[in-house]
Amino acid sequence: MDFRIMGLDSPLFHTLQHVIDNSDDLEKIPNAPSKVYVRDAKAMAATPADIKEYPKSYVFIVDMPGLKSGDIKVQVEDDNVLLISGERKREEEKEGARYVRMERRVGKFMRKFTLPENANIDAISAICQDGVLTVTVEKLPPPEPKKPKTIEVKVA
Repeated sequence: MDFRIMGLDSPLFHTLQHVIDNSDDLEKIPNAPSKVYVRDAKAMAATPADIKEYPKSYVFIVDMPGLKSGDIKVQVEDDNVLLISGERKREEEKEGARYVRMERRVGKFMRKFTLPENANIDAISAICQDGVLTVTVEKLPPPEPKKPKTIEVKVA
């Protein structure tokens, strides 16, 4: 996949493109990223997301056109990492039909987000409507300020 075709010509995407193009040579290089790492990097680069902060929640919005809710997984790992993953499968070809052009992305996708300390991982909801996944993570209430302790001074 060439990110420049998609209008993504930043140095970050240039480096990622270089890693993807040379993924077959990685086995020969010591300390090179593994194939799993490169696969995950591809999946993460191809899954854009928006994050909004509201007074009582964080909202993650991810475009998922053509996917059913059963194809999407929303999980929390390590008590503070939100993981959104899934797979878009290729349609079965019908007899006599062939692709003239295939531009829609198929395969696995994944995004990981580190949640802030005030995220309530027990109050997460997800809804997929019209090809847009919306994950809402409620915030924990702010801790009550500690009251100063008064110590009585005795006269000796």
